[in-house]
Amino acid sequence: MAALAWLLIPLVAAIGAGVWGTWAARNRRTEDIAELAGYAKFRAAMETETHSDAA
Repeated sequence: MAALAWLLIPLVAAIGAGVWGTWAARNRRTEDIAELAGYAKFRAAMETETHSDAA
């Protein structure tokens, strides 16, 4: 019975690796355009903001 357990450990690990590989290689749908537009808006706000140096 112990030998069966030692054979099942790599089998479970291989199945887990396959599931993880499938999950890691999935097609991700990201909203890059919206994210880049938000970054451009942030940069524009930082460029137009005035700073007062209180020394």
